[in-house]
Amino acid sequence: MKLYLTPGSCSTGIHILMEELDLVFEAHIVNLMAGDQNTPEYLTQNPKATIPTLVRDNGTALTEFQAIAYWLARSYPKAGLLPGNPDGDARVIELMDYVVGTIHGQGFTRIFTTDRFTPSKDDFEAVKIQGMDIVKRGFAVINDILPSEGYVMGMFTIADAALFYVEFWAYKIGLAMPENCSRHYRLMLERPKVRRVLQEEGYRVD
Repeated sequence: MKLYLTPGSCSTGIHILMEELDLVFEAHIVNLMAGDQNTPEYLTQNPKATIPTLVRDNGTALTEFQAIAYWLARSYPKAGLLPGNPDGDARVIELMDYVVGTIHGQGFTRIFTTDRFTPSKDDFEAVKIQGMDIVKRGFAVINDILPSEGYVMGMFTIADAALFYVEFWAYKIGLAMPENCSRHYRLMLERPKVRRVLQEEGYRVD
């Protein structure tokens, strides 16, 4: 398989899942700042020009964090990346979608790619403030969902990989997270595969 990723992005969560599963794959770096996602070669794999993209053994490509994470969990059920019951699986997907769609898609995108939301530089600060407010409110919601100890569902699942990458972003920009989220972030950093992925992507693990 081939995983198209950008170090330190949402694709880090998928990278973690694939390492946790001990899968053999090729990692291809997509430099978003350089516009690699818009090259004809990449667009043949993912016409959305987004990351991550997973090209599977049969040559077909999967895009979107939630879809790739779900496919990995269902394809390798012995790893226990989903609880395995309708309610538990739904809760995992519920949290994962909120992280990716709201905290990332509505919050952090306003902070990191402000120009997408307004053509006027005079409005940049207001957009970033709005994004920060969405992120903070999002973490507050997640904090109330998380158990006081352990993972999202008491076991490591695909939701934990999703939550980790936005926690990592919060840490990198110096945003203080609420207690349960901070505890979850530190717990994830204790996983050897998580530390390995961060090191492979060029980050020092504190």
